[in-house]
Amino acid sequence: MGYGIRFEMRRHYLLFLILCMLSAPSQGQVPFHKGVNLTQWFQASSARQIQFTKFTRKDFENIKSLGCDVIRLPVNLHEMTSGAPDFTLDPLLINFLDQAIDWSEELNIYLILDNHSFDPAVDTQPGVENILVRVWSQLAHHYKDRSAYLLYEILNEPHGISDAAWGAIQQSVINAIRVEDNNHQIIVGGSNYNSYTSLANLPVYTDNKLIYTFHFYDPFLFTHQGASWVGPSLVPLANIPFPYRSSGMPQLPGVFNGTWIQSAYNSYPSDGTVAKVKQLLDVAANFKNNRNVPVFCGEFGVFIPNSNATDRVEWYREIRNYLAEKNIPWTMWDYTGGFGLFEPNSSELFEYDLNVPLLEAVDFVVPPQKNFSNKPETNGFIIYDDFVGERIIASNSFVSGMLDYYNTDGPNVGDYSIHWSDAAQYESIGFDFIPNKNLALMPENDFELSFWVRGNSPGAKFDVRFVDTKTGVADHPWRMGKTIDETVAEWDGEWHQVVIPLNTMEEKGSWDNAWFNPEGKFDWSAIDRLEIVAEHHALTDIEFSFDDIELRGEEITIIVGVETEVQDSNVRLYPNPASSQATIEFAVLTPEETVISIFNQQGQQVRTLIPSELSVGTRNIIWNLDNNKGGKVANGIYLIRIGSKTRTQQVKLLVLH
Repeated sequence: MGYGIRFEMRRHYLLFLILCMLSAPSQGQVPFHKGVNLTQWFQASSARQIQFTKFTRKDFENIKSLGCDVIRLPVNLHEMTSGAPDFTLDPLLINFLDQAIDWSEELNIYLILDNHSFDPAVDTQPGVENILVRVWSQLAHHYKDRSAYLLYEILNEPHGISDAAWGAIQQSVINAIRVEDNNHQIIVGGSNYNSYTSLANLPVYTDNKLIYTFHFYDPFLFTHQGASWVGPSLVPLANIPFPYRSSGMPQLPGVFNGTWIQSAYNSYPSDGTVAKVKQLLDVAANFKNNRNVPVFCGEFGVFIPNSNATDRVEWYREIRNYLAEKNIPWTMWDYTGGFGLFEPNSSELFEYDLNVPLLEAVDFVVPPQKNFSNKPETNGFIIYDDFVGERIIASNSFVSGMLDYYNTDGPNVGDYSIHWSDAAQYESIGFDFIPNKNLALMPENDFELSFWVRGNSPGAKFDVRFVDTKTGVADHPWRMGKTIDETVAEWDGEWHQVVIPLNTMEEKGSWDNAWFNPEGKFDWSAIDRLEIVAEHHALTDIEFSFDDIELRGEEITIIVGVETEVQDSNVRLYPNPASSQATIEFAVLTPEETVISIFNQQGQQVRTLIPSELSVGTRNIIWNLDNNKGGKVANGIYLIRIGSKTRTQQVKLLVLH
């Protein structure tokens, strides 16, 4: 009898547990495994300052090819609203986000909208709840019907606010999102910069579609050596090793004496070990297991400039391996930039500049890498046409002025134009070519810089100029440009096209911490950027708009391998070297049309001679050492190619005027 009662009680207890389990919220899993933060794209001061073409669908494809299945997209949401009280999101931002989400869905890669509205030096205020509720209500309403590849992250790294206050604010935002959207997963994190130690202080949220996040940058002296945004600045700190090696420790700069950095330095023998790193990661892993909730590491990384490259790779390997052991997905900080996947001081080109040891350390697929050669451009290209052109970065220099790349007030063509106003003297609109452009063949081939401009202030003027690359201490960033005033275009409020042949531009000297007058050293083969500059006066109460900026001209023919061409024994040149003219003597075996093409050492065709049909025998043609435009060619070696339907003959000529 006693046994039966005990059995019945056990049966009821088991049923009770099952019912509890059924009634409790079922926490989902993290649907992705590994990826990157795509930084400095939507982290602008306004939607109008986003350079949308900085990354494209091709970049999403490249990231996926690494084996990534998630991209965390930091967005300065709070900077892209109409302000209090409604905090209406800029429709331009929504348009850009829509396109990024389209790419992620097309490629089946998860995209985290990370609200990255924070300043590491400014505490998170309790009043942030007001704007958080409003921006997330708008986003949830707009994206509620999107696929599960989209996730929401409420706020990056709240700090200087109590765990209790932040936990309550986060609950309010979760509630606001769920009024609009019950489908998408929401990423939540603790205070103290999304610290792993703050996870346990979060409330037990009942929502069953939450993912908990933390960030990991320990040991901090190693991961942030050289960082200027830390207080005090860690710029003087360099070559801290990982793992700790007594023989490898640098002397602590005296500027850090008496600061927390000195304390961290003194404790580094124990804090800078693999065992300590694992111990700290265990805090997040234990939270995951104790709460039975999905957890992912949203950021981890090592700042590049002052860290040892081998130690940096080793740190990533240890972190990645331990996260995998604990079954914690991650997105590393970041893709490009100071913590990125590319070689230091490179152009960060996917085909050429990836840091292969780092990719291997985090178990990414390593694509083949090629050696980069900055070959001469042979075609024109767009610099701005509604968007900044491909592989061109907006690099503006302005403080007081207003600059909008997406002005809709009567663009010349398309949807947008650039609007610039109230700039201080010497402020500029910059277009930085990544990598540098080799325009060496363009001036002599009549290429032109073309753009449309609209101005409203008679008497105003500005400069447009190319700036070459400073190659050493003795070199300077030389300028080649033209002043644009009312002799070039009227400032009557209407659009006017400006066309500047590159070969008519004037050298403008160089500013390199001092002024240097022109020395004839401007280098068209290494162009760093194009600038539009308030060179002559401030643009106070002056407005300019720009549209359809491009380099244009006929495609330049290049023959590859000119340097390796061999002499043809059936062709004679005399005199060789030539100074004023050269006689080309060659054999004609059958009567047919013959074309004589002459190329310089860069492979550029500079002259074409088309004699009438030639009879059989030895024939002579005189070349006056001129190009197709009637001017004389420069000194150098030229390849002369005599071609017909049945035969090609060629020889080299040295020209010395």
